[in-house]
Amino acid sequence: MNTQMPQRSPDRSKLLILLAICLSALVLPLAFSGGAVATPAIGRDLEGNATALTWVTNAFMLSFGSLLMAAGALADQFGRKRLFVLGLGGFIVTSFAMAFATSVVALDILRALQGVAAAASLSSGSASLAQEFDGHARTRAFSMLGTSFGIGLAFGPLMAGALITQFGWRSIFIVIAAIGAAAFAFGVPRMRETRDPGAAGLDYPGTITFTGTLALFTFGVIQAPESGWSSPLVVGSLCASALLLGAFIAIERRVKRPMLELSLFRYPRFVGVQMLPVGTCYCYIVLIVMLPLRFIGAEGLSEMDAGILMIALSAPMLVVPALAAMLTRWLAAGVLSGIGFLIAAAGLYWMSLVDMSASKDAIVMPMIVIGIGAGMPWGLMDGLSVSVVPKERAGMASGIFSTTRVAGEGIALAIVTAILAALSYSNLSQSMHGVQGRVDAALAARLSEAAQRLTTGDMTHAAHALPEISHHALTLGYTHAFTSLLHVLIVMTVLSALAAFVFLNRTGPRDEDRGEPRTADRKLEKPRVVDSAVA
Repeated sequence: MNTQMPQRSPDRSKLLILLAICLSALVLPLAFSGGAVATPAIGRDLEGNATALTWVTNAFMLSFGSLLMAAGALADQFGRKRLFVLGLGGFIVTSFAMAFATSVVALDILRALQGVAAAASLSSGSASLAQEFDGHARTRAFSMLGTSFGIGLAFGPLMAGALITQFGWRSIFIVIAAIGAAAFAFGVPRMRETRDPGAAGLDYPGTITFTGTLALFTFGVIQAPESGWSSPLVVGSLCASALLLGAFIAIERRVKRPMLELSLFRYPRFVGVQMLPVGTCYCYIVLIVMLPLRFIGAEGLSEMDAGILMIALSAPMLVVPALAAMLTRWLAAGVLSGIGFLIAAAGLYWMSLVDMSASKDAIVMPMIVIGIGAGMPWGLMDGLSVSVVPKERAGMASGIFSTTRVAGEGIALAIVTAILAALSYSNLSQSMHGVQGRVDAALAARLSEAAQRLTTGDMTHAAHALPEISHHALTLGYTHAFTSLLHVLIVMTVLSALAAFVFLNRTGPRDEDRGEPRTADRKLEKPRVVDSAVA
């Protein structure tokens, strides 16, 4: 018996580490989707303006996405366990502090800090898994990590709705802090410290320019509905973002060990893998945020009822990713991903035809179809990403793909929110023409305020901003804008399908350029994804 213990202990310890890191990964999307559902309740309680309420979600996503690669580099240099402790500990503290926030601005600041901590936690935790597991076991571990992330997204709205209904919105962040504390207490004692002995340190110029690019772009897009797209503030922010992007590319080409290996973009399959999370942003992630706001604001559902209805969108994520991975025995991952996006696009079109004011049940089937379609690339992209990122850079391995996913989600949310606000403004201004005839500067400001309130699900303040328009007209203007937004999402999803078909099914000299035979590359890829289904 004594001779067996040394053999069991390492395996058991690795599984416990995996469980703890998956638990920490579960709580990150809970913070994202839960905060989104809580936005209307936060607005009613803290009385923030529409722009500040938009930052409740975007501040978290911006800091989270922009710092993932930097956090991966720091984990390589200073130690994965050390950064995991700092990241998860900071996440717990900021989550608990948010439960006591007295203003929307204070909440936004805490959300940004929470995103910084989340980036450190996810990057270091993922890098630790890369060190603990090898081969197929490593792929299975990363698949479980991705599944945990998906479960958090799937049930975040329901958990948030139940907590808001019973205990108020502040309870969401207390529960998130408690789950994070459980992961901390359970996992940290079992983790071992690892680092990259060849780490060259953080690429500070690259980190600053990359973060600045995302921050200024997101700020400009979010500010545009309030200030106008032609305002100096918005134009200046977007131009500065473009300049910083150029500076980032120039810096990454010159530094000895860049934060982002730009040379990887020469390979079509690498580009294709990065397109998968971008596509799922527009057919799935934005709906996780926007649909609860519509259900609560325009349709008058409670947070609990909205959370229950969101299960139709999220439930397929618990089954479809594993099925898609199994289908790679017969179909290429690029083909399956493209088919999935087309299915999601069909579900979006079906949703655009549904009259939710007549029956809420009518939207359930379109949501299920969208979830099925989005679940197909969702189940494949984590496994695919392992094959295109250098193994020796564990921090970068977790950083590049995660950055594309999370930063893409933040950018997509900012863009979609701005589009919905612009469409709502256009519809409301047409309604006002019939009431007042002419839109002056004062009325334009009130129209802008009402449109932004509608995008955050705040029908009450939207009505206060435009007392001349009936509640029915406000709701009608918003629902028409939402339908037009769905058409935009359909186009983006179809383009993602085309990208999957084109880039992920390319074969050619790129493999020899990396010193890898094409046949070996093709043989290895499918078992990696199939193993993720077993997990």
